[in-house]
Amino acid sequence: MMLEPNFWDDKRKSENIIGELNDLKSKIEKLNKLKDNIDSNIELLHLISDNYDEDIYNDINSSVNTLYTDIYDLKVRILLNNKYDKEDAILEIHPGAGGTESCDWASMLARMYFRYFDKKGYKYEVIDEEKGEEAGIKSISVLIHGMYAYGYLKGEKGVHRLVRISPFDSNSRRHTSFASINITPLFDQGDIDIVIDEKDIRVDVYRSTGSGGQGVNTTDSAVRITHLPTKIVVTCQNERSQIQNKERCMEVLKSKLYELEVEKREKEMKDIKGENADINFGQQIRSYIMCPYTLVKDHRTNIETPSVDKVLDGDLDLFINGYLTLGGK
Repeated sequence: MMLEPNFWDDKRKSENIIGELNDLKSKIEKLNKLKDNIDSNIELLHLISDNYDEDIYNDINSSVNTLYTDIYDLKVRILLNNKYDKEDAILEIHPGAGGTESCDWASMLARMYFRYFDKKGYKYEVIDEEKGEEAGIKSISVLIHGMYAYGYLKGEKGVHRLVRISPFDSNSRRHTSFASINITPLFDQGDIDIVIDEKDIRVDVYRSTGSGGQGVNTTDSAVRITHLPTKIVVTCQNERSQIQNKERCMEVLKSKLYELEVEKREKEMKDIKGENADINFGQQIRSYIMCPYTLVKDHRTNIETPSVDKVLDGDLDLFINGYLTLGGK
């Protein structure tokens, strides 16, 4: 495909093909490296079976521990084989009831995911953000660009619960806060057969409320699109021009409408098969407890760790990989 003369005519398509090629190369290289290391260890075991050498034995033990980790990582990658797992993703965070407490928790979650994206090497951009009245955020929408972004993040969808001594309570009482995470794949536009009729949308423009730069906060560049039949609302205020913000809104709206159609078809199939419904969005999936003890626990997999600070600094592999291997679909 890359040797075709018109390969670079469609930049997005060509970049996707290159990304797929690099992903396949990476898997094959990892597999070959694992095989070479295992074969090497077997040879060494044969060697010391006749003439025991403690140093070689210790080297084998060390190598085996590394092999376990590498095999587990490859297993997780292979599990990301659903249709949309390779796609970019849209992350949305919304605080629950609780005012400033929940808004602050939403901002803590946003920071946690930003740190995780940095560790994964993902690029991300905030396309819409509404600040809380006193602290934190009322809502945020983020586009994440990277191979398997949706696949790794899909298990984060749900309600996240925080228990801590409130920094906003003068009596230093313990508070419980909730925030919901929604993850949507950013579908390849060439794969979307969604036609949006102009009469089905309402477009509102307003002045950006972000920190922005020159021009962003001085013109009505922010755009809000409401899809009237489904009541889906998409906003974007990050770009400098109204046209760019509208294009980005339409891109996200198409992805949401596509996801809606996919969910309808999946529900129909599950009804036919008599399967139980998946975990609902409103159900708590993970708790982050900072008082009276420290613990982060995923309620679907029962994976837990006392290292709350590390998790909030983006160390999410334990939970994300655990969900994929134990509870992911």
